[in-house]
Amino acid sequence: MSTPEATSTTPGSRYLISINPPLLNSSNPWATTYDDLKTLYDSPHTGAVTIRTSLWSEFKQDPKLHQYTFFSSSTGHSTSRIDTSVAHGRSDVLPGETSSLNTLGYSPISFPDYMKVLKNMSESGQLDKQPAKPFIVSVTGTVYEVAACCTHLLELQNHPERFRWKPGGDYGDLVMMMEINLSCPNILDKPPPAYDGSELGEYITAISEAKQMAGIGNGVPLHVGIKTPPYTYADQFKTLIQVLERSTELYGGCPISFITATNTLGSCLVLDGDGKSALGSASGSGIGGMAGEALHPLALGNVKTIREMLDASPFKELKRIAIVGIGGVSDAGGYSRMRNVGAMAVGVGTALGREGVEVFGKISSGLSEEDLKCQ
Repeated sequence: MSTPEATSTTPGSRYLISINPPLLNSSNPWATTYDDLKTLYDSPHTGAVTIRTSLWSEFKQDPKLHQYTFFSSSTGHSTSRIDTSVAHGRSDVLPGETSSLNTLGYSPISFPDYMKVLKNMSESGQLDKQPAKPFIVSVTGTVYEVAACCTHLLELQNHPERFRWKPGGDYGDLVMMMEINLSCPNILDKPPPAYDGSELGEYITAISEAKQMAGIGNGVPLHVGIKTPPYTYADQFKTLIQVLERSTELYGGCPISFITATNTLGSCLVLDGDGKSALGSASGSGIGGMAGEALHPLALGNVKTIREMLDASPFKELKRIAIVGIGGVSDAGGYSRMRNVGAMAVGVGTALGREGVEVFGKISSGLSEEDLKCQ
């Protein structure tokens, strides 16, 4: 099987991956179900589809604890009602509430079940894009579990005959990358590993070892990225870069192809009109992760800082790591700002939840062909 164009380095590209057009969704609650993924895949304005972060085993979702709401940063409180009769306490969409807060965890669909979804989509002929549009499979869990996900994806891409459910079946149109979410702020008693250099290094080493043990040689590579939290001071950025630089000493070099920056900002609280916590949460405080418009300046700062530090590193491998910029993008202006500070591609989260998949067409309509070219 040849290396799919969509996940290999495009001729002349400075990065290890290419997403065309460089616009996609982030891993979020609006990329959970089969219908969500199919709608995102079918959009002519997305260059990749990111699947909501999953665990090897099912995450126990409770709509009374795992919720989200939209809010306006100008009013400072949420006016949307929370409906606990549906999954993840879905919130109403009201005008002007362009930021979000969530106390969600991970997808209630497990990694193995997502693999079944993707294989079914391939076998039923639903993945007919040329060149193939990649799925970014976002995962988390223990070091061992994440390594197991990596091994499984490598096996599926390089030995599809082992996974055929139909005689003569093939998954040549199923192109995948993997994102390791090490930055969710909402898991009780489990601080995000991406804030800790030692823990981050363990995950990166595990990915290197999984790739080595897979022994694919000249087969189809699996591009792996890490999703980082919003860093707020210099030493946090330095820790990230130092861990990546040390990983160049691993067998095969640094195993990371891209960085998704950023996840939601933790320790945030939104009140309702009565001055009470707008959301339920596992901790009981209603404190969760903030995203959307209010996060945009911090996300821009993270993308710019990480890009500049990667480019300034004496290790050439780091210069080829791409950044997927995420945080508060809802229009062509936000997209352009992300690209201007160093994002290879731009992800959309809160605006997808508010506007639906049509948001990608809205963003694209305000951009030129040059704006939508891969770097």
